[in-house]
Amino acid sequence: MRSHKVAVIGGDGIGPEVVEAGCRVLDAIAADDGGFGFAFEHFDWGSDYYRKHGRMMPEDGLQQLEGFNAIYFGSVGDPNLPDDVTLWGLRLAICQGFDQYANVRPTRLLPGIGGPLRPDLGAQIDWVIVRENSEGEYAGVGGRAHRGLPIEVGMDVAVFTRAGVERIARFACDLARSRPRRHLTIVTKSNAQRHGMVFWDDICRTVIRDYPDVTVDWMLVDAMTQRMVLKPGTIDTVLATNLHADILSDLAAALAGSLGIGATANIDPSRKRPSMFEPIHGSAFDITGKGIANPLGAFWTATMMLDHLGETRAAERLMQAIETVTSRGDTLSPDLGGRATTAEVTDAVIGAITGANA
Repeated sequence: MRSHKVAVIGGDGIGPEVVEAGCRVLDAIAADDGGFGFAFEHFDWGSDYYRKHGRMMPEDGLQQLEGFNAIYFGSVGDPNLPDDVTLWGLRLAICQGFDQYANVRPTRLLPGIGGPLRPDLGAQIDWVIVRENSEGEYAGVGGRAHRGLPIEVGMDVAVFTRAGVERIARFACDLARSRPRRHLTIVTKSNAQRHGMVFWDDICRTVIRDYPDVTVDWMLVDAMTQRMVLKPGTIDTVLATNLHADILSDLAAALAGSLGIGATANIDPSRKRPSMFEPIHGSAFDITGKGIANPLGAFWTATMMLDHLGETRAAERLMQAIETVTSRGDTLSPDLGGRATTAEVTDAVIGAITGANA
């Protein structure tokens, strides 16, 4: 039997709650399949770890993770700690340390979920946003000087390299080519950011010449937000920078009904290092410990992890189980207008997998 070794990092807030629910669902789909299983190892890294050790994860944290097939990550962020400390100390440290340069975020309006758009528009949402995940606005280049003085300055420099832009553009083109519509929208802001974003455009134009079978259009990021709301059916695969895609993918999740549904894969396409899979909802301290966090984003994320691990049929079955539960509408968490607890949603999805509540 195939065994997949997965590092589980619950992180902060509702993160441990939803990834633990995800581990239950993954064990259920593996047991029902019978051909594979999981060896989960849990790591207590995050803000509580920081309070004890002055670090979000151990100094050799990346070395501890290297031998795993995948990383299942919950969330990071604590209202009592600076966001830049928590984010850079854990999530970005893993993403950049393992060069997980392709962030992939799918969006669909699941059956039974009513998003904020008119039903005829919401039904058209079927997108995958590809986010450059290693440089751009989150490269970490910059600094502060003259602190506390009238001339104090703070700078963050958006870094774009030829290699970095080319590889994410090729990844997005390959992904677009694999989808039925073969349509890619490249997001830019080169009308105002005349150096880095013009460079981004130039490299993307070079890459797309190798993909004549992919239809490509271009959008300024501000205009893209309007298009997502007003003409969702014209969008399929989207390529954007680290910052722009971060913002657009949260909008996408909201248009699909809730941030609690959103799923993400941080991919190292070379597979030299483990890739990391996480729901996008954040730590949500306002509902932490109440047992009402929506685990569907963690479950959808789990389907992406299954697919990455080669368990394609199991990924399809898990997605079908999620859609079975949402279509019934009687076991939805509060963010989706229901009253179900995290455990009840988890039990319902497991029942859909095993046929216990068919």
